[in-house]
This record gives sequence, structure tokens and C-alpha cells, in this order.
Amino acid sequence: MTIPLLDLRQQYRAIKGEIDTALAEVFGSQRFILGPVVERFETSVAARLNTKYAIGVASGSDALLLGLMALGVGHGDEVITTPFSFFATAGAIARLGATPVFVDIEERGYNMCTVELEKYMDGHAVRAGKTTKNGKSRKRIAAIMPVHLYGQCCNMDRLMRLARKYRVPVIEDAAQAIAATFDGKPAGLFGDVGCFSFFPSKNLGAWGDGGLVTTQRARLGKLLKMLRVHGSEKRYYHDYVGINSRLDAIQAAVLDVKLRHLDQWMSARQRNADNYDRLITEAGIADKVIAPARLPKRSHVFHQYVVRCLHRDELRAYLKQNGVETEVYYPVPLHLQKCFKPLGYRPGSFPRSERASREVLALPMFPELTDAQQREVVGRIAEFLRTAS
Repeated sequence: MTIPLLDLRQQYRAIKGEIDTALAEVFGSQRFILGPVVERFETSVAARLNTKYAIGVASGSDALLLGLMALGVGHGDEVITTPFSFFATAGAIARLGATPVFVDIEERGYNMCTVELEKYMDGHAVRAGKTTKNGKSRKRIAAIMPVHLYGQCCNMDRLMRLARKYRVPVIEDAAQAIAATFDGKPAGLFGDVGCFSFFPSKNLGAWGDGGLVTTQRARLGKLLKMLRVHGSEKRYYHDYVGINSRLDAIQAAVLDVKLRHLDQWMSARQRNADNYDRLITEAGIADKVIAPARLPKRSHVFHQYVVRCLHRDELRAYLKQNGVETEVYYPVPLHLQKCFKPLGYRPGSFPRSERASREVLALPMFPELTDAQQREVVGRIAEFLRTAS
């Protein structure tokens, strides 16, 4: 039995008729860039997420970049984020000439530790234009960028209290957390801007790249729409220097169909996660394979089901030999990436992130995953642990 990390073919077979109809509309219209199909999806997803403005863009990476641009982040600014995330989180900051400033993650949820965030902000939140006692100006903390990793929200109560205290904007990297909630409120609605990815492997995935930026603020909504088309509201008249980042109509058509099934798929993922938890406990390995934590006030949508264990790499190799696909998200924390060496971080700078990078392992997770497949996965893990001990 070969068990894939993700199997999109089953999803496609179940919705093929709906997809064919949606694509036929696009092909018949021959309108592939923006237009009514994109607008319809933006309206649908805005309603699902309960946001006032939802702007389709070319990718999740561009969503982060555009969010930063809309808030005026630029050269010399600091943006606080987590070192335990996909590269695009910090890459978007660096592309604008700003400096990613990392704070470590919480031990159980893998998201930004708000205790560490508070320590940093208490010591450094002197805004540009103000001076210290010796007359020297300090860098501006231009934004906080929390990441809702694996499908579970950061502690947004405490984070937003800090953001309001220091009057710092918040850009949520919700690429992996569409429809996840904190205290009943959807990811992406707490800060000034929410950023989502529709990469094919996401819980709501396109047939190529795609992304979304959300906001509740009319001014930002208008600005984001302009920035995605080279800073233009009227064709060939440019108020800002933007970029070319538009969600095309083919992707919007596919996403609009898939959006109708999102809640069903999310529930299936949550059931599969519960089943993994039970199987791990029944196998007697819960002390050696730590299941994902469900933290207070948070609904987990399980973009990934990530366990952590010692001898992670050996276990992964054993599972591969026995037909079980896994993945490591992420093997090198951002502060230890070669391109960020000039920032001055060293091994040991963020011990919780570094430990997680050595221990986390994503198991197969998708809505159509069967009980038999999950039993095989957990059985193989238990088998390895018996030989390893």
C-alpha cells in the first residue's frame, strides 16, 4: 500500500462536473484576466470569511508583498515575524528593503510566542522620527506578521493587544489557515491585512498559483486593488508603483467551485486528525510521537497533521521504504538560511524553532484519507519505534 502525503485526484473526480461547467464559462467568454468570474469568486470568498474586501492576486507570496506595500513598509523598517515558516514570510519583507526581525515560537503550537513578542516590543518599540536620550533615532517597527501555521491560529488576543498598545499594523500570514478561527473569528480578520495562498496543496487550492488579500478597511481595499495592477485605478494612469499580480479567471473559476466544498473538506480533515490522535494513543506511542496540540480558543483546520519525535529523519526514511509519504515543514528555520546570514542570527538564537525543525514530521492528510490508510501509517510508526528502542 502506497499512501501519499496528499491525493488531489480523488477530490478532482468528485467535483469534475462542476469544474467542467465553470471552465467552459471562462473559455466561452475568452476573458482570462480579472473580469466577472474573478469578481464572483471575490464576492463568494469575502462572504465566507466575513470580510468586507477580498482581492484576488497571483500567489500567496504576492499577497504578503502587497500587504506590506499597502501599509507603506519600506527600506530600513523592521517587521516582526516568526523564524519557523515558509520562506515567503520573510522573503516578502526583505524584498522591500525592510528587515525581518524574528521572535521564537511557542512550544506546542509552533506559532509566534506572544511572550517573546512582548519582550521585544517593550525593548524596541520606538518609532521612526522619535529619538532616544542620546539623540539617535531608532528603526521603525512597521508591522507585525504572525503566521497561522499548519492551520491553527496564533494567539491573536495577546498579539492584537500589543499591536494596539504600540500602534503597529498587523499583517496576518494565513496562507495555511483559511477558515480557521480564534475565539470564533476567522483567520485574516484580526489585523489590518490578511494574506491567503491558493497553492494547489492548500485546503482551498487552485490549479496553479493564486492568492488573496483581505481587509476591513475601505482605503486599504481600494489601494490593494490598485497595487495589483501596477498602481492603477484607471487604465494607463498610475497613482502608485505597484506590481502585476492578478488572480486569473481560470483559477478563480476552479476556486469558486471548491469554495462550496470547503467546509465539508475541513470537517473531514478534522475527523482524520481526531482519528490519528486516537490511533497514536491506542498504539501506545503517544509519549514518543507527540500529536498536534489543540490550543484554547482555536479551531484547527489541519492543513497539515504534524507530529514531532526524536529520530525524525530515520523515521521518515523508514516510512518512505514502506510506502508512506511524509514531509518536513520546515527543516531550516529562516534565521539560519544563508541569505539571512547578514542579520546576525546564529544557531541557538531561537531554540524552540530550531528544535522543531529537527523533530516535526507531516503525516498524510487530506479529506479522502481512509481509516485503513491511517492505521497503516500509525502501524508503521509503531513498528519503527519498536526497532529503534
